[in-house]
Amino acid sequence: MKVTIIGGGIAGLGLALNLHARGVDCEVFEAVPQVREIGVGITLLPHASRELQALGVLDQLEAVAIENYESVFFNRHGQLIYRELRGRHAGYATPELGIHRGKLHKVLFDQAMAILGPQRVHTGHRCARVEQDERAVRTHFTLADGSQRVVQADVAVACDGVNSVVRQQFFPQDALCFAGINTWRGVTVHKPILTGKSYLRIGSIETGKMVIYPIVDNVDGQGHQLINWMAEIRQPGKPMNDWNQPGQAEDFLPFFKDWTFDWLDVPALVRSAQRVFEYPMVDKDPLPQWSFGRVTLMGDAAHPMYPRGSNGSAQGLIDARTLADLLASPQVDVVQALKDYEAQRLPATSQVVQTNRSVPPDAIIMKVDELSQGKPFDNLDDLISQDELRQISENYKRIAGFALKAT
Repeated sequence: MKVTIIGGGIAGLGLALNLHARGVDCEVFEAVPQVREIGVGITLLPHASRELQALGVLDQLEAVAIENYESVFFNRHGQLIYRELRGRHAGYATPELGIHRGKLHKVLFDQAMAILGPQRVHTGHRCARVEQDERAVRTHFTLADGSQRVVQADVAVACDGVNSVVRQQFFPQDALCFAGINTWRGVTVHKPILTGKSYLRIGSIETGKMVIYPIVDNVDGQGHQLINWMAEIRQPGKPMNDWNQPGQAEDFLPFFKDWTFDWLDVPALVRSAQRVFEYPMVDKDPLPQWSFGRVTLMGDAAHPMYPRGSNGSAQGLIDARTLADLLASPQVDVVQALKDYEAQRLPATSQVVQTNRSVPPDAIIMKVDELSQGKPFDNLDDLISQDELRQISENYKRIAGFALKAT
């Protein structure tokens, strides 16, 4: 059997390493001509780090990441609402890590190059379309120099992201879903915040929300960290942010101008950013089907979800392991294997997509804002108990697949 993997992102490289470990021949075709360490931060939850441990890269990632100790929730007035331990500190077998997305991608890419060999990992190959018959699937690529190439295999797996060409081929009317939420992201060299291993959520999208966590320790030799931050705000009627242009702090800083707390000056954090990127908060409606004969979808091509709860990478890595196990079965019927993969993964990921829209992890803050009418509270316990807030957190973990009892 031979598998064509369309896209060399986290899901695609995870699939390649999983297939190779099971003795299944595969090749990766990535659109960009050169893989570079770009982007901002990403959090690897325990169910993601478990998959990466099985791929043999967790030690390398821990060496360039920060292990999260706690997750903390504040309202926009800087009042603590809830905190909980995370990863190994909460009893999981593997850690929760804050890491630069580019470093994660580079570790996976280098591992694929080392294990599969450069003859099976190709850059500068942009998918144009797929076609198939009863015996094989042919993937048409446009190369960086403009030439064309056709690759034949038994299976093609589209890991080509939220703007997947293959998904569009099977669902021509497919479109991004934008609900008026825009985001801005950046990284700032800053002294450690709280424990220096704290993942912070402050405020809500209705009045301004910030997600803040460290991704590189002692970045300057003076104890400062590289802090990843993301600002979110819902503004009905506003146009969707552009992926392709730099962000401007003045577009969103007015929402956070008073966020100067004893433990953090948020406006100063933003103004000191090395650079700012703007993104829309978008996802796509769950599909009724991923697999079409010898072709299937994976990762963001299958289930693009809001970047809340750090779940996109984890779900893509679980997709990869699930499909690799099925394709490695003796006397496998590849068409049935792709159907079985879809049956196992489509319902679970669809639930995460819907939950990220309606009841994300920061539902804890939204609930307290509702009870306090958005005002500072005198005694949180008069509004809601810590046990009730813990239940909101545990419910999200259960749906996302990383409740402690399930790992």
